Amino acid sequence: MKRGLWNILPRSYRRRTIGVVVTIFLRAVLNFAGVATLLPVLMLILNRDNLESSEPLMWLYQLLGCSSYTNFVMVICALVIMAILIKNVAILGLYRYERDFIYSLYKHLSENLYRYYYNRGLSYIKHSNSALLTRNVNSISLMFVAGVLKPVAAIIGEGLLMALILGALVWYKPITALLILLIFLPIVAIFYLVTRRQLHNIGERENSMQRLKSRIVSDTFRGYADVEIGGAFSFMLKRFDDAINDIVALRKRHATLSMLPQMFAEVGLAVGLSALVIMSIVQSGDDIALLFGFFAIAAVRLIPSLRSIMSSWSTIRFNRHSIDTLGEAVDEDFSEELSAAAKPMELHDKIEIRDLTFCFEDATEPVIKEFSLNIMRGERVGIRGSSGIGKTTLLNLILGLYRPTSGGIYIDGNILNKENIRSWHRSIGYVPQTVFIADISLAENIAFGHTADDIDYELLSRVIKLADLEEFVSSLPEGVNTHIGEQGSRLSGGQRQRVGIARALYKRADILLFDEATSSLDGKTEENINSAIRRLSTEDKSLTIIVIAHRESSLEYCDKIITLGEN
Repeated sequence: MKRGLWNILPRSYRRRTIGVVVTIFLRAVLNFAGVATLLPVLMLILNRDNLESSEPLMWLYQLLGCSSYTNFVMVICALVIMAILIKNVAILGLYRYERDFIYSLYKHLSENLYRYYYNRGLSYIKHSNSALLTRNVNSISLMFVAGVLKPVAAIIGEGLLMALILGALVWYKPITALLILLIFLPIVAIFYLVTRRQLHNIGERENSMQRLKSRIVSDTFRGYADVEIGGAFSFMLKRFDDAINDIVALRKRHATLSMLPQMFAEVGLAVGLSALVIMSIVQSGDDIALLFGFFAIAAVRLIPSLRSIMSSWSTIRFNRHSIDTLGEAVDEDFSEELSAAAKPMELHDKIEIRDLTFCFEDATEPVIKEFSLNIMRGERVGIRGSSGIGKTTLLNLILGLYRPTSGGIYIDGNILNKENIRSWHRSIGYVPQTVFIADISLAENIAFGHTADDIDYELLSRVIKLADLEEFVSSLPEGVNTHIGEQGSRLSGGQRQRVGIARALYKRADILLFDEATSSLDGKTEENINSAIRRLSTEDKSLTIIVIAHRESSLEYCDKIITLGEN
């Protein structure tokens, strides 16, 4: 997992991990110093004679100018409290650096995964589950930083502290260190053997159930009408209940396993103290009392560290699957997408489709095979054919949403490729069968991709008029600033298509592409939309229009009609 964890870190963050390691080390040293400051107090409490027999204590006694043993103890206690307060303030400052690194990384990874899925293209998104992709973007990165990276940092920090404490004990009281190792090493080994496979399996299983639950909820709301009319909610609810029952059962098992570190640590403490009590019975004296004191101080700090290490390890095992998911987007370079918007690719002559062949990755036969077509600037071209023949696929290829298996699409002689696709998208307007409507205002939906402050309202008014939306806008309570509901719940089919046309026109697109844009509309609404498209092409002779349709009536204004599937 070490290699996988390091590979997940973006290159820009790997150097910063050095600073994090330094802060972890400094925190461990400060925590060790906090434990060490208790030793003078312990020595003075256990035996008053330690003051006279210890040169460092006598030096400190004289330096502080104390007048009595009691006065010295009070001053030492005050200094210890002050030192621990200062230590904790310093640790808090160091932790802030770690915290900022962790959550900056979370933001980076989440955004990276979001952009990675987006850049995989339409084919990948169509073949994936949107609920799963959404959950990954929103949850997996946080799961990684909070459930893997932070526990790793905790293990390193607590491990360093334990090493420092044990090292000091080996130097000063080897028998105490030996006793601690004999007690706690078997406990750690038993915990590892008991939970190693269980935690990983529970994490994997819960991740699978969470994904299934997200899909069920997403499918229920997206297909509400079908679910309701078909009386399928009880079926969906049963699937949801089964998934959440599994999650609850897995969470219960994980909660039980999470209690083991505390239980094991307390058993170890009890065993250690019992061993010391037996030793004190067999052999009394100051050495046993001092040994007991050293063990108590060490245990007070080591047991939380041991518990933290075991809990952190179990958390890592539980969330390990997040590493595999994030590994998909490792080292992706998105600098291109962050650069300034590309200039539109103007069409001066024609669009050439040359020997175009396209086959989906999981298919054996191509959807489109060696297809060629020339579309001149200002031409109105209709494409028709039976269902499943590849009309929408062809349009997606022209849009640049799919990449050809062979052949190519040329714009004024320049092949459409990854380098110029952004420019091409700036030049085209697209109106699908179901126009996407975001849960924002009508103005922002038409000027899609622009904030309310950036909208050109003069252009907006013009395209609203061209798309025949004026009457609808006047009926809205806040005009173009009215929110039109999630997925355009306040829009009729015809209004939705007009918003799509207005959106394409707002881009000042040279080429308009319609994919079954009127197939779901009634005859009158279809005619109104077709009239609007015809009027647009009449007013602007340079406007190139490509239309996919089933019905002949939707292609009446076209200059030429291509029928797919004809030999």
